[in-house]
Amino acid sequence: MNARQLQWLSIGLLLSLTALCLTWELWLAPLRPGGSWLVLKVLPLLLPLRGMLHGRRYTFQWTTLMIWLYFTEGVVRATSDRGLSAGLAAIETALALGLFISCAAYSRVSAPSRNSGATTH
Repeated sequence: MNARQLQWLSIGLLLSLTALCLTWELWLAPLRPGGSWLVLKVLPLLLPLRGMLHGRRYTFQWTTLMIWLYFTEGVVRATSDRGLSAGLAAIETALALGLFISCAAYSRVSAPSRNSGATTH
C-alpha cells in the first residue's frame, strides 16, 4: 500500500473506533442505562484526526502510542464483560490493532529517504 492509501485506511479505522465507542457507551451496552460518562473516552480519539487528514507523519507516530489504551481496554473488557459488551470489546481490540498497524506502516512509508543526501563513489 502507498502512503495515501495507508493515510485513508488509518482515518477510516480511527473514525470506526470513535463511532464504536460512542454507540457502545450511549446505546448498545452502556455501563448504566441511558449512557455513562465512559463515553468521554472518545475525546482523545478526536485529537489526531486533523493531523491525519493533513498527512502529518508525527501525528501518525504518536497515535501508535495512544492507541494502546484502547487496545488494552478492549482486551480487558472482552475477557471480563459478558454478552454484547464482550463482543464490542473484541471489535474495539481489532480496530485498535488495525489502527496501530496502519499508522506504523504510514510512518514507515512516508519517512524521508535516508539515501537522499548520500553520494555514490
